[in-house]
Amino acid sequence: MQHKRDFNVDRRLFRQVLLAAVIGALAVFAAAALLALIHLCTNLFFFQRLSLDTTSPALHHLGAWVIGLPVLGGLIVGLMARYGSSKIRGHGIPEAIEAILFGQSRLSLRVALLKPLSSAIVIGSGGPFGAEGPIIMTGGSLGSLIAQRFHLSAAERKTLLVAGATAGMTAVFGTPLAAVLLAVELLLFELRPRSLVPVAIACAVAGLLRPLLISAEPLFAVQTLAPGLDVLPGCLLAGVASGLLCTALSWSLYRVEDLFGKLPVHWMWWPALGGLAVGIGGYFEPRALGIGFDVISDLLHNHLLLSAAIALLLVKALIWVIALGSGTSGGVLAPLLMLGAGLGAVLAHVLPGDQGALWPLVCMAAMLAGVLGAPLTAVVFALGLSHDLNALLPLLLTVTVAYAVTVMIAKRSIMTEKIARRGLHIYREYTVDPLERHDVAEVMRVDEVVPGTRLQIDQACALPHQTCRAVAGRMVSLGLERMPVVRDRQGLELIGWVTSHDLLKGTLAVHEEETLMPSA
Repeated sequence: MQHKRDFNVDRRLFRQVLLAAVIGALAVFAAAALLALIHLCTNLFFFQRLSLDTTSPALHHLGAWVIGLPVLGGLIVGLMARYGSSKIRGHGIPEAIEAILFGQSRLSLRVALLKPLSSAIVIGSGGPFGAEGPIIMTGGSLGSLIAQRFHLSAAERKTLLVAGATAGMTAVFGTPLAAVLLAVELLLFELRPRSLVPVAIACAVAGLLRPLLISAEPLFAVQTLAPGLDVLPGCLLAGVASGLLCTALSWSLYRVEDLFGKLPVHWMWWPALGGLAVGIGGYFEPRALGIGFDVISDLLHNHLLLSAAIALLLVKALIWVIALGSGTSGGVLAPLLMLGAGLGAVLAHVLPGDQGALWPLVCMAAMLAGVLGAPLTAVVFALGLSHDLNALLPLLLTVTVAYAVTVMIAKRSIMTEKIARRGLHIYREYTVDPLERHDVAEVMRVDEVVPGTRLQIDQACALPHQTCRAVAGRMVSLGLERMPVVRDRQGLELIGWVTSHDLLKGTLAVHEEETLMPSA
């Protein structure tokens, strides 16, 4: 048993860590450039000036002319998608997941350049999106390109792709720990040192460099009171309401996408048509346009009347669903934060307790948990955005309820439904592979072995200390149904045989745990 270890690592991890640190630094520069580009486009579209100043589209004085701006932005992006790269369509995270699971973690330089540009145009022209999806794709592309440059394996490319993606998220929101958890819950599809360590290093580097280029302050600093038992019913109700809203948004989004698919026009024109809905909604509710971090802050600090919060919630949900369903470019986290904060601001008028800021905060996190299917990420993300530790327990309870509601009602999340519609299934429950827990010596057959038999040097064979998973993979790659087991590779002394059926013996215990019920 001395050869067995808790974790499977090797010296290549050091190279991964060094590359991840570089990628983390590059992602911060990419995020700063993307945010500057969004500010530039916003100033150009809404105020007709060349400026990088942070400004809100809601402050424009264009009147009804504002309706045409999202249409123009959608038209430009539709042309970029058709003649540049169709991979810039969508909100980024499903595309990253698909590249990881089904594309050998290969992303192109063209996507790295066009994705942030297209998103900046959409958001700058009023699109109700955030910058995190584009920077996830851009940071992921940087990681993938660097991995390809060093001729790394697909598993190593995946790690660096995710390192770049999560470092970009860290740079935008200042939430490194939440970004690491997002990697675990949504992008890596594993929890192993070989991937967790480089990703965490990249996020830490990005978090340390962020104050130099973007900001050192929490994005939505709030302070709530220490919770008592009186918030318990409110958390349960807020969680259920958030879960139901998540489910309704997911269902609506893909019904809208289906409707666009039935239009007798090329998909290049869809973002412009979606932009028309955005423009009309923005004309009646200007605060629904753009990223809206300032509006989220107003909701968290209870600066909007109930009627204004209801109008904002309805308009933002409607234009977001239509715009995203049109296949335009932009991120989903910022819109979900606004929708959650809007829901919480509305519920604050009916939920018990004098905790005006608490309900928008917990509903923000609950919306993320329901839509992403990532509850731990959502809790830590809200804490990172607010720096409000008093909200930890209400966050944990509300998020868990919302997550439970969505997984019970919906088969898939917004993130995975898009991939499933392409015929690719994703299973997101993490368990320890039983083939990793057993080695060949435990399952091999020795009754067919003639003592003293030795194999030829070029014959495929297994070693007794190798895991069943490793040997199973080798047997499949070679097209074999059974493989000889030797004591070591020097002497090639035959000590047993292992078949594909033998390798699966380790799954028997898992099967019994899942299916056998104790007798009364």
